[in-house]
Amino acid sequence: MTKKQKKMLCRILVAAVLMVALHFVPVEGYLRFGLYLVPYLVIGYDILKKAALGIIHGEVFDENFLMAVATVGAMLLGVYNEAKGLEGEFAEGVAVMLFYQIGELFQAVAVGKSRRNISALMDIRPDYANIEGDDGGLEQVDPDDVEVGTVIVVRPGEKIPIDGVVLEGTSSLDTSALTGESVPREVAPGGEVISGCVNLSGLLKLRTTKEFGESTVSKILDLVENSSMKKAKSENFITKFAKYYTPAVCYGALALAVFPPLINVIAGNPANWSVWVIRALTFLVISCPCALVISIPLSFFGGIGGASAKGILVKGSNYLEALAQTKYVVFDKTGTLTKGVFQVTGVYPSREFQNETAGEEEAARRKLLMLAAYAESYSSHPISKSLKEAWGHMAQSVNRLDGKESGEKAQMQVTDVEEIGGHGVTALVNGILVAAGNAKLMEKLGVGYTKDTGVGTIVHVAADGKYAGYILISDVIKEQSKAAVTALKAAGVKKTVMLTGDSSAVAGYVAKELGLDEVKSELLPGDKVTAVEELLERKPPKEKLAFVGDGINDAPVLSRADIGVAMGALGSDAAIEAADIVLMDDNPLKLALAIRISRKCLRIVYENIVFALAVKAACLLLGAVGLANMWVAIFADVGVMILAVLNAIRCLKVRERKKRL
Repeated sequence: MTKKQKKMLCRILVAAVLMVALHFVPVEGYLRFGLYLVPYLVIGYDILKKAALGIIHGEVFDENFLMAVATVGAMLLGVYNEAKGLEGEFAEGVAVMLFYQIGELFQAVAVGKSRRNISALMDIRPDYANIEGDDGGLEQVDPDDVEVGTVIVVRPGEKIPIDGVVLEGTSSLDTSALTGESVPREVAPGGEVISGCVNLSGLLKLRTTKEFGESTVSKILDLVENSSMKKAKSENFITKFAKYYTPAVCYGALALAVFPPLINVIAGNPANWSVWVIRALTFLVISCPCALVISIPLSFFGGIGGASAKGILVKGSNYLEALAQTKYVVFDKTGTLTKGVFQVTGVYPSREFQNETAGEEEAARRKLLMLAAYAESYSSHPISKSLKEAWGHMAQSVNRLDGKESGEKAQMQVTDVEEIGGHGVTALVNGILVAAGNAKLMEKLGVGYTKDTGVGTIVHVAADGKYAGYILISDVIKEQSKAAVTALKAAGVKKTVMLTGDSSAVAGYVAKELGLDEVKSELLPGDKVTAVEELLERKPPKEKLAFVGDGINDAPVLSRADIGVAMGALGSDAAIEAADIVLMDDNPLKLALAIRISRKCLRIVYENIVFALAVKAACLLLGAVGLANMWVAIFADVGVMILAVLNAIRCLKVRERKKRL
């Protein structure tokens, strides 16, 4: 509880004790009114003040005005009854204000609980950055004052203040505040790091690549802070509803207090003013729309807070509402369903090459990969990098098994390197003429090659004019992708589609592996927009289409879809800018979780709307005909509000399905 909430709790306890004590004090008349006035002012002075300020500023019809009029009317009516020798309504007047404040306290605590999830995210804001001073010591400065290219030091336990590249040191980073994942991320010299992560172990020296205002942590904080500005249709409906509803019930209560007594007078019957005024005051208390005005925004706020705790950032409650209606999900392939990194997935030596290595397949595989890697050693092409990385891992494994240090690189001599554009490369590797490239290179050299290979990029290798075999390089499918597609279909998604610029063979293979409903390949960025527009035209108007991409080259499609979801947005400025929903890690399974959160949130919103309106309508009718007293009014107002708020708190509780996530 905050200090303000604790103060309110003390006021509630004091007022409640005084009201109960006065019930046993045998006093009457104005003294009784004066004694009850003490707990009334203790618990309600701030409501009376807000109502008075609202009248002064022309904002009359709100819940404070309703509470003030109803309770002040009840107290004055009590004075009137006491003067006539009847029992006054003092206890009811105090009780209405007391229970209203209890409801407000419930709401404040609920909002605080929801805000703590977002506050945990807000803790990523760094307080300082360490730079080396002239004397060699560390000096703490404001992150806003650090320029691009500055070398900063991050000690164990400190937050990384600004995006940068590691110059010195290795460490593990806690990214849980950004991604919701507890597994640390390892970094080493040359690796990129983003602000908001916590350095767990080693000392790191970083060179900053962005100003603080443009860093990841600043963009995320701006996103979360502005999320409440974009309201859902349900929230806008409640705002408009309250705008017309409140003055309507105020005039209705006035009519209830005036017209029936006047009709009685005209008919020659007693006016019974006190009876109808009590009914009007009861009508006012019942009519207060607190349950709707408070619980609906709180439900969306809780949904956004619960999602942020799982590493899912929603830019507004309107997007959360739209996500609940998602029936079509369109995926980009590279970086979304696949890792977006070329890796060697197969090494296949020819039979003749295998025979030259004493018929040992493993030895032939090692030699084939080694020749290709050294032939490509001077190239910076992604395929060349993947060959060199694969050989590096294989060589280390072999040396560890043999108990030797790797000295093979020093023994290898690579000369006469020639890169043939669009074909590949040739080079002398320890005197062996190696050619590594595509089928066009083999045809150019007149070397026969294997045509029936696998799905992916093929690097054919020839040694001294003879075909040595081929190496398969593929973009690896993410471990969670298949489970993500299955979870989406279980969540009621009608159709899953993949759009990619890759070849039809690769696209078809990935789609079949993941169980996607439709795939379109060999697309340019503009073609992806056209494909999404075609899907938008074919779907029913009330059903939504979400596009999931990496946010870098998919910005046009992210903007065109009903909902743009950025995948793997750690460090991706374009993702945070273009998307409506940002998944802070690269786990596609989080999309199904986001849909579950949104649907639970919408279900709770509708439950609160129906429940509050039904109870209000019934109690208003009973109050108008005199069958509901002030205690029923208290339940209709405060009781319904508390129940609605407690229901709204459920939006914070998001359980991940362990089998799937």
